[in-house]
Amino acid sequence: MAMTELRHRKEQTCQEPEKTLRTDLEDEMGCSSDLQHKLEGDQAEEEWKQSGSEDGGLTSNAVGREEVQEEKEEMDEPKASAAKRSRSLGKSVLLQHLVKLFFGCLAAVTCGMMYAVYLSTYHERKFWFSSRQELEREITFQGGNGLYYYYYKYMLAASSFEKGINDLMRDNRTISAQTINAVEQLSLYPELITSFLYRVTGSQDMIEPVYFYIGVVFGLQALYVTALFVSSWVMSGTWVAGMLAVAWYIINRPDTTKVDYAIPLRDNWALPYFSCQVAALTGFLRNNISSSGEMFCYLLLSASTFTFILIWEHSHYVLFIQSLALFLLDCFDLVQPRKMADIHKVYLCSIILAYMLQFQNPSLLSSPLLSLLVGSVLARYLQQNMKAGRMAARLMKIVLHFYLVFTIGITFSYIIKKTIPVNESDHILKFLEVKFGLNSTTDFVTNLLLCQEGFQSPGQDYFLRLTQASVLPFYLLVLLVCLLSTLQAIRRRLSGEPIKAKLRLEDGMIGEQPEVIYHVFHTLLFGALAMLFVGMKYLWTPYVCMFTAFGVCSPELWVTVFKWLKLKSVHPVVLGLILSTAVPTIIGFSLWREYFPRLISELSELQEFYDPDTVELMNWIKTQAPTAAVFAGSPQLMGAVKLCSGWTVTSLPLYTDINLLRRSENIYQVYAMRSAEDIYKILMSYKASHVIIEEAICGEMNPSKGCRIKDLLDISNGHM
Repeated sequence: MAMTELRHRKEQTCQEPEKTLRTDLEDEMGCSSDLQHKLEGDQAEEEWKQSGSEDGGLTSNAVGREEVQEEKEEMDEPKASAAKRSRSLGKSVLLQHLVKLFFGCLAAVTCGMMYAVYLSTYHERKFWFSSRQELEREITFQGGNGLYYYYYKYMLAASSFEKGINDLMRDNRTISAQTINAVEQLSLYPELITSFLYRVTGSQDMIEPVYFYIGVVFGLQALYVTALFVSSWVMSGTWVAGMLAVAWYIINRPDTTKVDYAIPLRDNWALPYFSCQVAALTGFLRNNISSSGEMFCYLLLSASTFTFILIWEHSHYVLFIQSLALFLLDCFDLVQPRKMADIHKVYLCSIILAYMLQFQNPSLLSSPLLSLLVGSVLARYLQQNMKAGRMAARLMKIVLHFYLVFTIGITFSYIIKKTIPVNESDHILKFLEVKFGLNSTTDFVTNLLLCQEGFQSPGQDYFLRLTQASVLPFYLLVLLVCLLSTLQAIRRRLSGEPIKAKLRLEDGMIGEQPEVIYHVFHTLLFGALAMLFVGMKYLWTPYVCMFTAFGVCSPELWVTVFKWLKLKSVHPVVLGLILSTAVPTIIGFSLWREYFPRLISELSELQEFYDPDTVELMNWIKTQAPTAAVFAGSPQLMGAVKLCSGWTVTSLPLYTDINLLRRSENIYQVYAMRSAEDIYKILMSYKASHVIIEEAICGEMNPSKGCRIKDLLDISNGHM
């Protein structure tokens, strides 16, 4: 009896693993019927093999191939399922990326359009523009910059577009006793293009010429802030940074743009294209950009660089500073050499094309930008292995590279200036010598330039405004972190470590991103110039707003900081993600609460701008002065006379032409201690028939010591 129970217990125990095994097989194959079919298939295979041996083996081979195929299909099923899941995941990621891109672009365009509407509304409220006569509207173009608008009117009044261009290229009705190429000398391409658009779009029946002109300028300002939005968005990865950059730009408008009071200025036409160029360069420098994205950035970079050089005479100086920042990236092996070569091609082609369209402008050939390009290319050819060797050897090679580049560049510039005479460089060099205390002079032109507001050092109120808007404190924090991380990256390059193509968030190396390093050098170089010349703040402050917005919204920056601090209680990535959202949110709410009511009050407040003396003078000139009259006076007033009346004048408000500056010096002699005979001879030499004496100059009270026109003239003439 005991033996029988033991045997039953043993059989039951042996059946339990069999049940477990069967259950596992059923779970893996999907159902027990599949296993049964497979077992039946194996039995059928044996039967067919036996019968096949009798029939010659042909049928057995066919069935064997079918079974192998079935087994292969069964093995491929998990792989196909994984591939399907991968494709589904890829589509989901792509969809998320497209949605994010769509809303980011929508936010960027919306910010730009809202800024343009804001400018238009503010301009109407400030000047009561729609209720004024044409003469009063033109007088609102202050500071002599309205001269450019005169040529826009002239192009529209010409019988044809071609005839208007020909007349401006041989203009003898602007400056007395002189025929000039106004298109070349005044950089009139914006007015030519705008007048052409006004003609071909049939806008004559829909909008007044002045509103079309102003609308184009405000549209370019919308493009300006949109490009700043994109730059901050590309670097930080979130379009919240772009919105914060635009908010800071608008809040600090007195320090970011001159469009409020000087619409026709060349700066307002050119700087939007420079902003687009910087945005394209930011995207082009990224390591993880796709080939199609890189091509788009390269084309945009080429077009914006060429346009920027074409329409502003000072553009090559700005691009020279930019090329210095890129030169530093290249020297320390912080950017791919292929991309640097492509950027050099963009610069060179843009200079050549602009040189031809600007009637062989010699200042482009003698520009520091072209000299730096030539020096960089030749020095790189002479130093084939500059980026090889140990740290000490690399440092010595970099020092030698600096010496070669600047020696070759200076030599090239000297040869060009000796071959092609360039008048403008001498007085600029003398101005810089006096500005930096290397020399002193009694020259009227040099001292007049030094007394211009744009060439003074910034005051404390400028930094106070930036601090109150919370830009400056966060800017210094972001710059410090990015600069230290950049120095670490430079040390790694000098030690022989290659550029990391793909960076992870947890790496905490924001200084390894070429676009971030470029903006560090960019803001340092332009910031140094802004500390010397307050006029440079219009090139520096917008990028301070953009760079700061990128930093506070970038998780990489916060993770970099926390990696240095070696936090153990909280994961750096988690804390970085939290702060990159919380900090800009707090800043945004504080700015909204403090500055939004001010912006609304600016739009609701009706301001008054009226200059009855100037209106009376212009009406008298248009009604009483003879057609052949030639007017002499200060350059700013002569610009207004030319704009409102079209009469010939003796000088123009241009500070880049030394000949016009000397003319202005001679006309200003009416305020100096000179005899009536001397004044008469001077005026007759310029064929002046009328001279306008300004009470503001006679009783001038300039806050800068020694900067009154009378004092500068007396010093120059040796009377003081």
